[in-house]
Amino acid sequence: MTVLNDEQIAKSNIVIASDLATYTPSLSVDMRYGPEKSSFALRGFNQDQNTAPTVGVYFADVVGVRAQGGTTSGNTVGAGSFVDLQNVQVLKGPQGTLFGRNTTGGAILLVPKKPTDFLEGYAEGTYGNYNQKRLQAALNVPLADTFKVRLAVDRNKRDGYVKNLSGIGDKDFYDVDYLYGRLSIVADLTPDLENYTIFHYSRSTTNGYGARLAACDREFASNPANIAASFTKYAMATAACDQLDRQTARGDGPLEIENGVPDSHIRLETWQVINTTTWTASDNLTVKNIASYGEFQEHSAFSIASTNFKVSDALTGVPGVTPGAPLNFVYFHGYPGYPAAGESTFTEELQLQGNTPDGRLRYVIGGYLEFSRPISYNSGRTAVYSDCSNPGTLTCNTPLGFAIISQSRNRFDFDDKGIFAQATYNLTDEFAITGGIRYTYDKIRGEDESTRYTFAPIPGLGTTIVSQVCNEQSGPRAGVDISDPIIFPGIGQVAGGDGSHDLSKCNYKLVESSKKPTWLINLEYKPTPDLMFYAKWARGYRQGGIVFTNPGLETFGPEKLDSYEAGAKATFRGAVPGYFNIAAFYNDFTDQQVITRSIAKEGSGLAGGNVIANAGKTEIYGVEVDAAATLFDSLALSLGYTYLHTEVKAFNLPTLPADSPFEALVPQTNVGDPLALSPKHRLTVSATYTLPIDESLGTVSFGATYNYTAKQIADVTSPLGVLPARNLLNLNFDWKNVGGSSFDLAAFATNVTNEIYRVGVGSLYASNGYETALYGQPRMYGVRVRWHFGT
Repeated sequence: MTVLNDEQIAKSNIVIASDLATYTPSLSVDMRYGPEKSSFALRGFNQDQNTAPTVGVYFADVVGVRAQGGTTSGNTVGAGSFVDLQNVQVLKGPQGTLFGRNTTGGAILLVPKKPTDFLEGYAEGTYGNYNQKRLQAALNVPLADTFKVRLAVDRNKRDGYVKNLSGIGDKDFYDVDYLYGRLSIVADLTPDLENYTIFHYSRSTTNGYGARLAACDREFASNPANIAASFTKYAMATAACDQLDRQTARGDGPLEIENGVPDSHIRLETWQVINTTTWTASDNLTVKNIASYGEFQEHSAFSIASTNFKVSDALTGVPGVTPGAPLNFVYFHGYPGYPAAGESTFTEELQLQGNTPDGRLRYVIGGYLEFSRPISYNSGRTAVYSDCSNPGTLTCNTPLGFAIISQSRNRFDFDDKGIFAQATYNLTDEFAITGGIRYTYDKIRGEDESTRYTFAPIPGLGTTIVSQVCNEQSGPRAGVDISDPIIFPGIGQVAGGDGSHDLSKCNYKLVESSKKPTWLINLEYKPTPDLMFYAKWARGYRQGGIVFTNPGLETFGPEKLDSYEAGAKATFRGAVPGYFNIAAFYNDFTDQQVITRSIAKEGSGLAGGNVIANAGKTEIYGVEVDAAATLFDSLALSLGYTYLHTEVKAFNLPTLPADSPFEALVPQTNVGDPLALSPKHRLTVSATYTLPIDESLGTVSFGATYNYTAKQIADVTSPLGVLPARNLLNLNFDWKNVGGSSFDLAAFATNVTNEIYRVGVGSLYASNGYETALYGQPRMYGVRVRWHFGT
């Protein structure tokens, strides 16, 4: 476990969940679609696209609101949730007994500050580079001895660090712009009955992420014979090489891009109500009920590759092609009136917590219900090989003589039920055994009514929709055309469908169910109160899922994990107090949900995409060290290190049926390779020195944190698929109670050396002949001033 308290969160400048990775060596973050839409990896367990998370994110003991849109989002906490926290806990390894399925990697727990009996609060302002302006505040008011209220707010805004040079649309990307608020109420209904209610709300509106065009397949683009072999790939590769040449001629840096779409945005809105009722029934029994309801919505528009392509002169003379015309590979835009992802989640958990009178046995028994329902259809329109000013309104041109818009329209119902029990029995004062088991029932019901529009230039009509076809390639929906009839001028011939646009003709439903036990067995030996050895075996599992974007390959099943861990925890007292923790783990990982890239057949109307399949078996083992010491009462040192070995042992791709729209599946990891985003070494070293000055002047400290991350694989099919090692240095200065006043002053700088480092790739090289790169934050710095009152 890694724990950061509120002071460490502030000093580390942790603003959103993705910032945690710098201070937790075993935690990695996938920011493929921007920091607000990040997913997490612990000990090599990743979330790929629309799979369930492997790391559960919990706020006040309640899991983040579910969501399943076209890209990773939801299933976490909203931007701003790190304000006014008591602590953050990162639990490593399977947590399948008390925290349910989908925690094979671990869990992140955010614990908010609870209302207290004191009138207290603070207001804090931050100003930093990239025009950062942040204001956060908290107020605690005890309205009565038995009724207390706490209010916290956070408003943060900062310009993006990736600049757009195209002159089209937004000027920058990776900006920050969110508003967060939280109201907490504690009502002591009786001396033994407490009711604790939290309402929190987050709204984030940014320009989204910006990828940089970084490579093109010049060998493929230089051979005109490839026009016939793969026309669309040749068109994209030649356009990419032309843009790369423009970038090189200008001398663009890695944080400068050309984004050619006029409207890029990601708007995320999350709210949740959590009610925890705790009844102390007796000295040996506590009844705890945790209920919640929340909603998540995403509205977005963005270019998958953030490019500004023009049709290359290499295609001059090809019928229907317009050299020099704007050309976009994949431009996603919301469907008018619908979110890209929208889901509500209700949870109910009842716990009986108790112990025997002699204290030797402690136990918890409980049941869990989770029902997630769609707020509406998850909808969007994605333009492919086109020039669209707004795919959402079907406003498009055909630079290649045709264009495709894939219209997604689906919704998901999630039902999750579980019963669990866990107990610890002290065999002696030194030996204890813990056993836990949970049985979980999961069901996902998916409904899809997706279609594809085909555009073509018609004499006398201009660019026209010539068909709208159900997105399935086989079965009763294959080839069903529901478009408006087209009347050719001067001919009168009618083409196209029946004009009904009846999406129910494309209705497609799937169900994915699973039920599995998970368990934990842990042995502890404490020869002294300050030394403990342990060994445990845990079974974890992650539920299957449904992804409608790949016809014929929509479902995948659950995966299974057996985790074995042994370690020691030691606490030191005296002249040099501190602690030293070490853990060694081995994971046997089967039926692994892995991501592959589908290569679409020419003329299929599909662009290819990511396919999830139960195709992997992986061996994972490693060692984690967590240590800290305080020297001379003024110098605090801490160290975190993770060695992680991951190796794919088997990789069996599903066989494509003959009528599949895809010609091949390309793995992003091969047998013998490590898992994606799983660096072999990660090291974090921190030091804080507190000046030995008179208390009347306040408390002054200086801190530094160094983080090393070894190279790691992002995609074996990409020429940029290995992310280089990176070294990050963060500094902070903190002066509490300046001159004995109620003001605190702080300064911070992250990535002090301004290292430019890649955090991901677009995985487009194999299918489209070019590659994009995504970069982490450059140097950030600023100052903070806080005024506080009360205790």
